[in-house]
Amino acid sequence: MKYDIVLCGVGGQGVLSVAAIIARAAVAEGLVVCQSEVHGMAQRGGAVLSHLRIADTAVHSCLIPGGTADMILSLEPLESLRYTDMLAKGGILISTEEAFVNIPAYPDMEKVYAAIDAFPGSKRIPAQKLAQEAGSSRAVNMVLVGAAAKHLPLRTKSLEDAIRERFTSRGEKIAAMNLDAFNRGRSQS
Repeated sequence: MKYDIVLCGVGGQGVLSVAAIIARAAVAEGLVVCQSEVHGMAQRGGAVLSHLRIADTAVHSCLIPGGTADMILSLEPLESLRYTDMLAKGGILISTEEAFVNIPAYPDMEKVYAAIDAFPGSKRIPAQKLAQEAGSSRAVNMVLVGAAAKHLPLRTKSLEDAIRERFTSRGEKIAAMNLDAFNRGRSQS
């Protein structure tokens, strides 16, 4: 078994936190995880990209070859479109609907949505709304982990445990809020 995920967004959205939670869940299940990330512009709202490979045997490269990713999981709609050449035929593209407008000539959202929707198996998630319903707009990333959960080769409990592990040090209330966001995302799949 091998499952490759391209995670993307912009600095400050929690792309690397999403990768860390999925990776923790995979390791807890005894799987091999290899991750590569690019986040040099993260502090300025620039592009953030992570390759996450999960397998039951050795992974010999942390980079996902073009046209082979099982999933693109994006915290920003336009960023998802940067990496569509990475997606395998039959791959899944999951993106938040809300834009992080960080460039002056950001394209019309209807055109961005149409490009995302053109991919079979694509799913746009109202992540901001769901995160706010869970108690914090900062939980958008956990909403997207939830939306991806049914497609990942991982048990829901492993993902929930990884979320608890990541957030419990910030208090039970924060952990519970992130778990709520995760479950709201799961309801979108």
